[in-house]
Order: sequence, then structure tokens, then C-alpha cells
Amino acid sequence: MIRIVSSTNRKAVTALLSATRIRDRVTEAKAAAIVERVRKGGDRALRRHAEEFDGLTGPIEVPRAEWEAAARTVPAPVRRAIRDAARNIRRVSKAQVPKGWRVTVRPGVTVEQRVVPLARVGCYVPAGRYPLPSSLLMTAIPARSAGVPEVIVACPRPDATVLAAALEAGVDRLFRMGGAHAVTAMAYGTRTVPRVDKIVGPGNRWVSAAKSLVSADCAIDFYAGPTEILIVAVKTPPPWVAADLIAQAEHDPDARAVCITTSRRVAEAIAREVALQLPVEGPAAASLWKHGGIIVARSMPEAIALANETAAEHLVVETEDVAARMGNAGAIFVGPWTAQVAGDYAIGSNHVLPTAGAARFRGGLNAADCVKLVSVQRVSARGLGGIADTITTLARAEGLEGHARSIEARTSRPQDPKTSSPQDRPGSSDDHHSRRP
Repeated sequence: MIRIVSSTNRKAVTALLSATRIRDRVTEAKAAAIVERVRKGGDRALRRHAEEFDGLTGPIEVPRAEWEAAARTVPAPVRRAIRDAARNIRRVSKAQVPKGWRVTVRPGVTVEQRVVPLARVGCYVPAGRYPLPSSLLMTAIPARSAGVPEVIVACPRPDATVLAAALEAGVDRLFRMGGAHAVTAMAYGTRTVPRVDKIVGPGNRWVSAAKSLVSADCAIDFYAGPTEILIVAVKTPPPWVAADLIAQAEHDPDARAVCITTSRRVAEAIAREVALQLPVEGPAAASLWKHGGIIVARSMPEAIALANETAAEHLVVETEDVAARMGNAGAIFVGPWTAQVAGDYAIGSNHVLPTAGAARFRGGLNAADCVKLVSVQRVSARGLGGIADTITTLARAEGLEGHARSIEARTSRPQDPKTSSPQDRPGSSDDHHSRRP
């Protein structure tokens, strides 16, 4: 069911570890049409698409009384699990908020970093194969922890667990809408849905396409494609590795679940376990058949190099030494007890992570994504005098005479005759004539 390939088979390895973004031109074109219709048509177009794609029958916004009533139907153990997960996510998120600071560059010159929460953040919570209260917690809690005054959620079919999570996370408003039309409504606003400053959260190809289309007008977190796991294992029990591969594969037929080991014997044991554990129903079998595999590397350094080249969304390694040598991953899970699934729910770190190689340049969603860093600069007369020569010299080196004069107007420093011609100086005859009617 799951293939085993040697690292010397570069074509097969590249196919397994390919970090290319899946592009669907037909979907992108249709998403663009939806974006344009909702942007121009507002609520009318939004409702039409929500009825067509989401099965909407009632109001778009879910009243808070409905959240509260639904939450009361959630079994007590599930409510406790939501509360416990939220507490851990909140603890990590609060630690992620950047700190403000103030530095004296030199006497009379200071720079301050001010941390300003975004005014409104929109969280997208998918509702495809499964309800995902965990995704609501992972998107809304970082925004709240960052101090965002208003957090809204779009979910096409929120069930009772999602509504209970919304209450626990401190969400302000929740809208029953999904897909490209939901993204557009949050990006541009309608009479019903307020415009947000940033959209965060995972979604299907329609959501991803729409996020790309609106990103020039509304900030987004990042492109989130089909999920990925890469496990580098030699000593972890094969049944554990197989279970982790299957767990990730059950998300989506396009999910990518791969293991790298340095032992052919271990690879064969993992493959046997996958065959034994693989469920008959669900997308895991299709995912592992199409995208899954086990790579037998010639050495651990080669395994590490392959993992870094891949920049996988989830990277699982066995030791601290190997983890220290991994620079490219959305999130790293260290040791056999640190199951990647634990990160999906309860460790506290975020499970909204970059895919398709984007982990080369950023990590997962966090509270810092929900603030902006504003520099505040203060210069006294003494401070400006100390840096005036540096400014005017560089300004004139760039040919920006007006920049230099802006400083000299304050410092009253005469211009160097070698750097300006008579007609350039205020009060010259040409300057005087230019002002005559």
C-alpha cells in the first residue's frame, strides 16, 4: 500500500517530497468570478453563493443565543477538552506577542517600537469532512491574545462543538458562510459582514484561491494547501510511525505522508504496519497510495538534508541533536512521545502551518501575525545636529537635494558651495525671478 524507495532514486524521491503548490486554473478562474460578484454585489451575492454552496437557509450571522444553546448540547467531556486545549493555546499565544521597546540611538535620538493590535481579524474555520473546533481555537485565540478588539469567524456549517469553541475563544461574531464568497465578504465587507484587516485560517482550494486574490487589499496569513507530515525515524516503534502516517493521511486524499529512515529493515516494518492499520473507509488509503512513501537514506546527514530541502509542514524527529540541525519546517516535533497529532489539539502551539515549501521562509500562525509593529522616532535639536551631516551627505549622494535642505532648514547650516550651484541656492537671481507673476 505504501511504497519504499531508495534515496538514490532521485526521481522517486523528488516525487514524494515535491513542495510544489497545487494549482487548479479552473478553480482559480471560478473563484475570481465569485470574488468579483461578492465584492460588487455585497450581501445579495454573498447570500446567493452561501445558499448554493453552503446550504444556507437562515440568516448569515449566527445569533449568540444560538451559540449558547448549541454549546449546552455538547457532552461535558468535549467541553472540558475544548477548555483545556484553549488554555494551552492561550498560554503559548500570549508568549508570542512581540514586546515594545525604546532605544536611544545617540543623545537626542530615540526609536520606539510600538506593538499595535490589528483592529479586526477574520478567522476561517473549514467544515468539510469533519467539524473543526480545534481550528477555531487555533485562529481566534492568537488574535485575542494579541489584543485584537474584534474577532469574527466564518464557517459554512458550524456544529455545536464549533459554536462551543467560539464561546471559549472569545469570538465576537460568527457567520454561516464558507468558500471564496466568505473570504471576499471578510476582505471587502458587506452590509452584514464587517471588513477585516487580516484573514487567517486553513481552507480548501476555493478558500486558498480567494485568499490569494484578495491579498492585495486585505492581509492574509499564508497559503495553506494539503497537509504534510515528514517523519525522520530509525528507533521509533514502527506501529507508532505507521499510525502517525495514517493520521495525517486521513485529512485529505491530497495529503502527503512520508517517512525517511536509514534502515531498510525498519522501512519494511513500517510498511507492514501501515497495511495492518489502514482503515477501509476514509481518504487515508488514497492519500498514501498517491502521495505516501518511505525513503531509505544512506545516512542520517542525508536524511537531514532531504528534510531541510522539503521544508515540510510537520516534521517529526527522534532526538534533540537532529532537531537542532533542522532549519526548515512549519513545526518540529521532537521525540517518540511528541506525537504530531498532539500538536493538532493540545500542546498549545498552533496547527495552522505553512505548506508546499513555504516553511522555508515562515513558521506557523501565531499571535505576532495579529499585530503591527509601528516605529516611533523622536529627535531633539541636539540629536538632529549630531546626525545632520550624515543625512545631508547621503541625501546629496542620492541626488535628493530637497532632502538635504529639509535638514538644513532646521540646522541653519550654510550649503557647501562645492555641492550646489548659485542658481540652486535660495535668494539667487534665478530663484527671485521664478517667483514673479
